[in-house]
Amino acid sequence: MEERLSLDFLRVVENAAIAAARTMGFGDRHKADEVAVEAMRTTMDEVEMDGTIVIGEGERDEAPMLYIGEKVGLHTRAPRVLVPAIDIAVDPLEGTNLCATGAPNAMAVLAASEKGGLLHAPDLYMEKIIVGPACKGAIELDAPVPDNLRSVAKRLDRDVEDLVVIVLDRPRHEELIADIRKAGARIRLIGDGDLSAGISAAVVGTGVHMVMGTGGAPEGVLTAAALRCLNGQILARLVVGKPEHQERLEKMGVTDPERIYDTEDLAPGKKIIFACTGVTDGNLLKGVRFFGDGVRTSSMILTFDERQVRFIDSVHLEKRSDIKVRFT
Repeated sequence: MEERLSLDFLRVVENAAIAAARTMGFGDRHKADEVAVEAMRTTMDEVEMDGTIVIGEGERDEAPMLYIGEKVGLHTRAPRVLVPAIDIAVDPLEGTNLCATGAPNAMAVLAASEKGGLLHAPDLYMEKIIVGPACKGAIELDAPVPDNLRSVAKRLDRDVEDLVVIVLDRPRHEELIADIRKAGARIRLIGDGDLSAGISAAVVGTGVHMVMGTGGAPEGVLTAAALRCLNGQILARLVVGKPEHQERLEKMGVTDPERIYDTEDLAPGKKIIFACTGVTDGNLLKGVRFFGDGVRTSSMILTFDERQVRFIDSVHLEKRSDIKVRFT
């Protein structure tokens, strides 16, 4: 599955990123998301697969395309074709506000696995703590902030003062931010894009050592899929604050709202593909660049079973007879 579909999914995220990038800086987050969704949906229907969206743009009544439960792939048009059945999680534009304002780290994201390989997470908040391979097993979701920081610092053979922790800049994180600062670690506050932050924590050389705080549960599953491939760890728990949240959990089949999920609980698949393409420049990927003869994209493809991490720089040329390819 991984070998067969990796390049197809690369094309899916590339097309979504290119569509979104054409709206960069327009100040219209809804338009940016809309064109990314449309491009991703159209491209997925050209892929030879029997795909089901398990994490998408929401319920069918709220999202005209890429809604939870939607069928995608060539199988929808040619039902007699024998193709693999897969579950798909998407965020056609991770960081809609980032794209709308031209800020860094917006990207198009997709994760896929065999059936049942991705948790069907409800669209709620989720407490998260994320670390890279060297720190697996050194963290606890309910441990005091200073304890987790000391554990990570010890694993990395450095002082707490040398750590960089990414936190979403939200009022709900005031106490968390104060605790991190009191412990002596440094903080990088971000406006959006905790998924790209989580991936950065698992890649050596990005200067990011942990991600802490509360973000979206769907993004938590996508992050877990990437971390399975990168050998990182996420610990997470759903935030249930209203009666309707409990109803939503029951509808999704979640029986224990207090459960702490580890990486393999969120993405238990044995055949996992994670694909992302930068929309705006970021820590890991460059954004989409337009030039006279075409478009250039920067992407990352991860596969779990094959243990491949591929950084792919693509030039999409215009279909003209006078095209020139430049080495830069």
